[in-house]
This record gives sequence, structure tokens and C-alpha cells, in this order.
Amino acid sequence: MSWTLRLATFCLAALLTCGGAMAQPDSSNNSGTTTAAPAPTVAELRAQFTKLTASAETDEDARKLLAQINDIGVQADKFVTARTGELADLNARLGELGNPPAAGATEDPDITRQRARLTKERNALDADIRLARLLSVDVRQRGTDLVSQRRALFEAQLTERAASPLTGEFWSDLKEAWPDDLERLKAMAAAVNDGLLTATQPETRLQVIAALIAALLLAVLGNWAAEHALTRLAARFLPAGRLRRSVLVIGIVASHVLLVAVAAHGFVQVLKEYATWEPQARRVLQSTAQAMVFMAFVIGLGRGLLATRRPSWRLPPIPDAMATRLAALPWLVALVAALAWTPAEVNALIDASFAAVVATHVLTALMLTALVASVLYLVKPLRADAQEAGLPERPMWVGLLVALIGALMIAIWVLVALGYVALASFLASQLTWSGIVAAAFYVLFKFADDVFMATVSSRSAFGQRLQKSFNLAPQTLDQAATVLSALSRVALFFYMLIALAAPLGTGPGEVFQRSGKFGTGVKVGEFQLVPGAILSAVGVAVVGFIMLRIFKRWLERSYLPNTQLEPGMQSSITTLLGYVGGILVIAFTLSALGIGIERIAWVASALSVGIGFGLQAIVQNFISGLILLAEQPVKVGDWVVLGTAEGDVRRINVRATEIQLGDRSTLIVPNSEFITKTVRNMTLANAEGRVLIRLPMPLTTDAQRVRELILSACRSHEGVLETPAPSLTLEGIENGLLIFQAIAYVASPRLAGGVRSDLLFVILDELQKASLPMATPTTFMMAPSPAGPAAAAPAPATSSSPIPGMPT
Repeated sequence: MSWTLRLATFCLAALLTCGGAMAQPDSSNNSGTTTAAPAPTVAELRAQFTKLTASAETDEDARKLLAQINDIGVQADKFVTARTGELADLNARLGELGNPPAAGATEDPDITRQRARLTKERNALDADIRLARLLSVDVRQRGTDLVSQRRALFEAQLTERAASPLTGEFWSDLKEAWPDDLERLKAMAAAVNDGLLTATQPETRLQVIAALIAALLLAVLGNWAAEHALTRLAARFLPAGRLRRSVLVIGIVASHVLLVAVAAHGFVQVLKEYATWEPQARRVLQSTAQAMVFMAFVIGLGRGLLATRRPSWRLPPIPDAMATRLAALPWLVALVAALAWTPAEVNALIDASFAAVVATHVLTALMLTALVASVLYLVKPLRADAQEAGLPERPMWVGLLVALIGALMIAIWVLVALGYVALASFLASQLTWSGIVAAAFYVLFKFADDVFMATVSSRSAFGQRLQKSFNLAPQTLDQAATVLSALSRVALFFYMLIALAAPLGTGPGEVFQRSGKFGTGVKVGEFQLVPGAILSAVGVAVVGFIMLRIFKRWLERSYLPNTQLEPGMQSSITTLLGYVGGILVIAFTLSALGIGIERIAWVASALSVGIGFGLQAIVQNFISGLILLAEQPVKVGDWVVLGTAEGDVRRINVRATEIQLGDRSTLIVPNSEFITKTVRNMTLANAEGRVLIRLPMPLTTDAQRVRELILSACRSHEGVLETPAPSLTLEGIENGLLIFQAIAYVASPRLAGGVRSDLLFVILDELQKASLPMATPTTFMMAPSPAGPAAAAPAPATSSSPIPGMPT
């Protein structure tokens, strides 16, 4: 298969993989009576592998041999996968029977026979699995050797020097080989012509013409109708945004390829049905159909990207004038690539001479470089249009890339002139290949970014449902969308690099096979990093934390509210179970990753060293947090006094506890402070608050009247509890004043300040109405002493002494 056909196949597979899995027909269901062939045994697979040769002389032979070896490897892997479960079942059954009895002991003969039978089956099955794994290793080694051989053959062909087209030797060799090549070409044309004449006999002519018209209508009108239908469907079912644009491009490419493939291969099948074709003519028909599919891929990709009839749906940021001017570019690329592919394919079909192969390399190099030059010529004047449209200036790397392409084209022409035509043809093909691959993966990169931004981010409808269902923060969803987009882009970039290297003697099947080898893992030190295990670990972590969040939400909203536990205790239980669940999820994630408990001993050692150097405080606060959650000396909702700060406990985290102060600010206190220091919990044993009011009154005050007024004010306040009842005591006489002390209880210490203020307003007002005077401070002032001996006696000195309970 030529490089153009490999590109079409690979890019179509990549587009269909990212756009959604396409339904594949099941060949086993072609007949209702057909039964699946039994899977080959390990011995049969080993025999097939032994019959295969270890080397190949040509690239085609190496490709076929590699396909056969890979098929044996796939069957061996399937055998191991299918038999591993059976081996586990046998081991479980043997475990149920137990170990054989000790010497001299007896057991039931049936159990002994059953154990012997199961042991024999287990040993045989285990031996087969080991042999299959060994065969899989041999297959991979043989495949690696064959790939190296193909690479050596390819490099030998590239470095081979032929006659330069600037010399007479080139033309004389071509002239000498032309008669034989022409005879082979006429023979191939005659075989095709005979098949066409047979297929267009009068009795079958109408059917063939009808099939041709149907194929043309499907390829032309079908693509037109499919493009319009996809546009309407995208506008109707997809949310407005970038996702519908990238999905539409993928849909257009897929529809072009699928419809043209059905039309071309369907018409070829009709021709084969109404005529007997020689093998060479069959290959001509098949190659022609494949070429049509590749051209459909390039044209569909170009039409989807340019979107000349739908400017608002255009994926790349190019102005309308630029898109209109480039409208014919996809057709040009498809046509020139097909024309460049045709001579090489004809040479392979007729087994042309070496001179014809050299001439084909020259023609391919010149045609493809002319194509690249035409593209650069069309794009160059568009830079001014982009500036006029207000688009940003071209980045520096674009200018460097254009300069590199120009230098590479000059190098190709020089190589052609020097006679290294195979290398020149390869570089020209690689240049064209890279451009088409870059365009295809540009669509895939955009799609990968758009699909996660449109489904996971907080701005999407699905993301908003996730936010409401699992109480996720918008930033969390945006971060998840960004990370998923980045991971998908990395995976696509990996496949893009393999696709760019595909012309180096590799086909699309080998591209995916090469990437599949990474599924065996990469060993880093003592750990084996397996992509499948990494994906499993990520899935376990995501599912585990989602289930943990659902469980915590069920506890908070459904189960714990129906218990007799206090709200603070409920919050602590939820937090503690959340920590335990998080540890379990992390443990399961590490297990899915292949890291067992015994493998993280070095992590524990490193942590112990870190704790010894600088993590003591963190570990201390963590352990203190667990103690707080377990012993409940302080829980969420308590009113605590810690030093000079007091407030409500709002949250107990792993490292610190959040306390909301009276001014609505949040005090973050390390958990160790609650364990190592004295903490006053105002609501631990009793959630009630106390209001204390001390009033100084003159000695002449009617104490009974004061007592009635204060108790009446306390009982009438709605915030004061009836039980315990308010009380008033006369503490004594201080500095000639009666000291009254009133005590009332409220539902919470947080209400004490407000209730005390209300009571003071009421009490002072009632005392004033009852003409009961409050005590006033007595002020003594010291008069200055007169000068001289006849100074008068000192005036009475006054001093300001604070009266208990009154401000100075």
C-alpha cells in the first residue's frame, strides 16, 4: 500500500476513534448455520510460528510475514487471557479442598481423587499458559527483528544512488527498458479491458451502467446531502459553541470517506460479479478504489476546515477571503497526490524495470515539490489579507517553518540532480504526508479540547448538572475539563508522532500495533508503569471519590439527621468517615496501579526522614485533628475560648480548625493548640448561656422594689429561659453601696451579649420610672496650697474611686 493510502486509512481510523466507535459487521454472522472455528491450541500456534521464516528479501515479503507473526501473537495473548480465569477457578477449588493430609492421616477417597484430578488439570493449564506467554515473547522478538530488517531494506533503498536525470545515462536506460515496460503495461491494460468488455455484455450492460450511475450519485449528491444534513443535525442537537464546529468537520470527513468507499468498492464488486477478472486486473480495480477513498479524505478534510459556505462554523481562524481563495486547494492536493501515486502503483502492478522505478521517483519528487510550492504561493499573499482583517501577526515559528520547507524543497531538487532519487522522492512524500497529517490532527486536537470543555466544564449544561448533583465547585469542574483535555491531547500527539513516521516503511496497522506495545508498560526503577493500569487507577480514583461524596451526602442529609446525635457530632462523624474513605480510595488506586503495601515501604521511610527534619508540626496537627474528631472535646458548633479569642467552631480540618469570631472573621487555629493548651468550651456539657448583671445602688434604696423590677424585666424578655429561672442576689455592701447581682439564662452563649444589653436598657428605664436613683461616683478635687507659712488648711481632697459595676 502506498503512503497516500496508508495516510487515508490511518487518519480515518483516528477520526472515527475520536468521534465515536463505528459499528463493524460481524463476519461470524454471515450465515445462520456457520459456527465459529475452535481456538487453536498452544502447540498449533507454536507449529505455525516455527514454519515461518525468520527473514525476508523484500519489503512486501517482510510486511506479510510480520502480519502473520502478529496474528499468532494476538491469538497467544487471547489464549492467556481466556485461560487465566480458568486457572484462578482451579486454584480456588483446590483451596476449598485444603492441603493433602499429613503422613499417616486419612481422608475421604473421593476428596483425594478430586484433589488429584484438579491438581493435574491445574498443572497442565498452568504449563499451557506459560508456553503461551513464552510464545508471545518469541513473537514480539521476531516482530522486532523483522521491523529492523524492513528498516534496513528501506534505508538501503534510500541511500542507493541512480543515474541523474540530467545525464544521458538516465534517459538511455529509460529508453532501453521502455519496450519491455510498455509490453507489461499493455498486458495489464488488456486484462482490464477484457474484464470491462465481459462485464458490459448486452445482458449485463444495464446493471453495470446503473451501478456506475448509483456510485456517482452516492459519491457526489450523497456527500452534498450528507453535508447539509450534518449541518442541520449539529445545529439542532449540539450546544452552541466550538464543539459543533469540530464535530461537523469530523462528520464531513467521515461522510466523504464512507460514502466514496461504499460507492467505489460497491461498483468494483459489481464489476467483479459480472466478469471474471485476472489477478492483475483485480489489483488495478482495488487500487483505483483505494485511491478514490484517499482523494475523498483529503477533499472532505479541506472542505470541513475551510467551510466557505459557513463562515461562522469555520474551525481555523482565517478570514473569508482567505478561505475562498483556498477553496480549490483540497482538490489540487488530492489530484496531485493521486497522480504522484499512480506511477508507483503501476510499477508495482506490472513489475516494472529499475529504470522505470527511478523515473517514477523523479516524477514523484518533482510533482510533490511543485504541489508544496503551489500551496506556499497561494498562502503567501494572504498574509496581507490577514493583517487587514485584524488578525494577529504570524508567529515567528510559522516563518521559520516556511523557511525550513523552502530549504527542504531545494535539498530535494539537489538530490534529484545528484541521482539520489529514492531519498528525494521519500522527502517529498514525507513533506506532503506531514502537511496532511498536521491538518487531520489539528481537527482532532480541537475536538479533544471542545468535547471536554462542552461536557465537563462548569459552563456546560452537563457540568452544571454535575455541580448540582455532587456539590462540586465550578473551579473543580473547569480544572477537570482542562486536565482531561490535556491528557487527550498528549495521547493524540503521541499518535501524531507515530503517524508522521509511518512512511518509514510502516502501515497504519503497524502504527496502532506499535502504540499497543506500550500497553506492556515502561519500567522506571522498581516500578512498572503500564498505561492500562494507569487508566484503571484513574478510573478507580474518580469512581471512588464520587462514591465517597455520595456516601457523605447520604450521611449528612438522610441518615444522621434521623439519629439523636448532636449536629456537631454528626459533622465530626461525616468528616472522620470522609478521611477513612479517602484513605481507602487511595489504597485501592495504588493497588490498581500495581503498587502494593510492600512496595511503598520506601515511601514510608522517606516520610519518616521528612518527619524527622521538618514535618513534625504537620504530623502533630494531623494526629491532633483525628483526636479531636474521635474524643469530641471540641466539635463543630461549639463556642470555645482559646486565649484571648472566642467564637464558634465552624470546621475541623486535617491540619487546623476554623473558628468564626464575633466580628465575622475566621481564626485558623492548628489542631495541636486544642490538645496541648487549655481550652474553654462554653457549650460542651451545657449549651445554655448565662447573663450576669451587677448594679450598685445607694444604701437608701428600696431593695425589694429593685428586686421586683429586675426579675420582672428578666422574665418578660423572650430570650430569657424560664428554666432555670432568673435570680437576683444582694451580694453585699461595698464603699457604701448596695451591690445587686442578677443572673438569667439564655439558649446559647452567643445570645448572652444581646440579651444583657436589652435587659440593661429595660432595667434602667424601669428604675428611672420608679424614681429609684442609681449610685453616682463621688469626685474629690485637691485644691492648690497657698504660698507662705500662713497657708490655710488644705482643702478636702477628692479622688475618683471606681464603683463596682459602674464605668469610671
